[in-house]
Amino acid sequence: QVQLVESGGGLVQAGGSLRLSCVASGRPFSNIATGWFRQNSGKEREFVAGISRSGGSTYYADSVKGRFTISRDNAKNTVYLQMNSLKPEDTAVYYCAADRTYVYGPSALYEYRYWGQGMQVTVSS
Repeated sequence: QVQLVESGGGLVQAGGSLRLSCVASGRPFSNIATGWFRQNSGKEREFVAGISRSGGSTYYADSVKGRFTISRDNAKNTVYLQMNSLKPEDTAVYYCAADRTYVYGPSALYEYRYWGQGMQVTVSS
């Protein structure tokens, strides 16, 4: 079992920045690949970014490339999502995901076994 606790969400103006954090517990963090997804009401949960166990490989949705950066600190059992140049369309509930099955690919919803509780990010125009 892996438990995920997210923090850092909130309200920000367009063009601003936020950094999301997700602390994992329950298993050695360096063995767990992680990702971030988001969901707006009435829409499907969508992939935002993913990162390999070592941090050596990262993956991004086209909509956030160049603006968002995923990183991890294995010593702190934490994965981060730095979000810059935020747009109103980035408004969503953001979820941390962990422990890939390596079946569907890093951007697939069903790839991850464990999920955080989600937190709201609102970007005002």
